[in-house]
Amino acid sequence: VGGYTEAKRTGRLMRENQPHPRSLSFKGEGGAQFGRLFKPSGSTNFLSGPNRPISKRMALNIRPVEPRDFAELAELLNAIIRAGGTTALEEEYSPEKLGEAYLIGPSVLFCHVAEDDATGRLEGFQTMGLYPGLPDGYGNIATFSRMDGVQRGVGSALFRMTLKIAKAQGLSGINATIRADNSGGLTYYSKMGFTDFSVDEAVPLSDGTPIDRVHKRLAI
Repeated sequence: VGGYTEAKRTGRLMRENQPHPRSLSFKGEGGAQFGRLFKPSGSTNFLSGPNRPISKRMALNIRPVEPRDFAELAELLNAIIRAGGTTALEEEYSPEKLGEAYLIGPSVLFCHVAEDDATGRLEGFQTMGLYPGLPDGYGNIATFSRMDGVQRGVGSALFRMTLKIAKAQGLSGINATIRADNSGGLTYYSKMGFTDFSVDEAVPLSDGTPIDRVHKRLAI
């Protein structure tokens, strides 16, 4: 829901040898710790696609992206691009191009995926990268979840991991850039604690349609 383009690696932020926890621990009833996120039935997903009810209890594994994920994530992202109306991206990605731009390329600080424990299907991914014009110490975030997903909580689970890693890597803030007509994306980042910073007005799509871009930021 937020996006960034490839950027030259600048500034003090480096991703080599930085920690990436293998999973998050979530507290359950009575303070018990779980290494997976369990989602109750009857929830809806607001990140992408129409809201649909969950049919069963699900568990997510939040883990670092791996090369074996590239093809599935390209399929996930390209479905969003073809649908239009949410992402500022308009051209589809090959697995190799996606890997370079968003997953492990030189401008990527870190990236992780949300994997359904039961099926192994990737339900979404979140990536943090460098972007020109941001303050020193800021990363730029992008979040994508399946158009046909029936789960809720993918974005929240991904961001818990993102915030943990961003703090460990010494980032001072996060920027998200969202299309003004992407109400789900705007709502998501607001719920994650982002506040409005600025607006680029009437940025044209490839067909000339003007769409504002909203920049939201979160200080860490």
